[in-house]
Amino acid sequence: MTAWREFEAAEPEFAERVRTLFDAHKHKTIATLRADGSPRISGIETVFAGGELTFGSMPNARKGADLARDPRFAVHSATIDPVEGAEAQWPGEAKISGRAVTADGEGFRADIAEVVHTHLNAAATLLVVEWWTPAGGLRKVERE
Repeated sequence: MTAWREFEAAEPEFAERVRTLFDAHKHKTIATLRADGSPRISGIETVFAGGELTFGSMPNARKGADLARDPRFAVHSATIDPVEGAEAQWPGEAKISGRAVTADGEGFRADIAEVVHTHLNAAATLLVVEWWTPAGGLRKVERE
């Protein structure tokens, strides 16, 4: 299992950028899998505490039932548009995927499989995708 603290220890600067994006807005979006295998998107709040990324589900909520049945998830930071003329200042967006591990009550902690930060280069001419996995470490590609 890869806890947030382990990712943060492996890539502190990258982890700080991702956490800043997640902490910038209260509401995020989580993808789970329905019983028939189709995707479900739900709103969610996340918390970084005690070296863990945690999130909850209201009692009897579908996303909690989804995660109890199939723990795979992907959570996405809030998305904001780049400001025209100031695209280089756009902070980008972040995604974390993995498996939800039951914590207390209706809560979960993340067993992290992948962390992604998508943003623009300093000249705002290329899309930069950086991602980290436990096996592959930190990688980066730039696209036009």
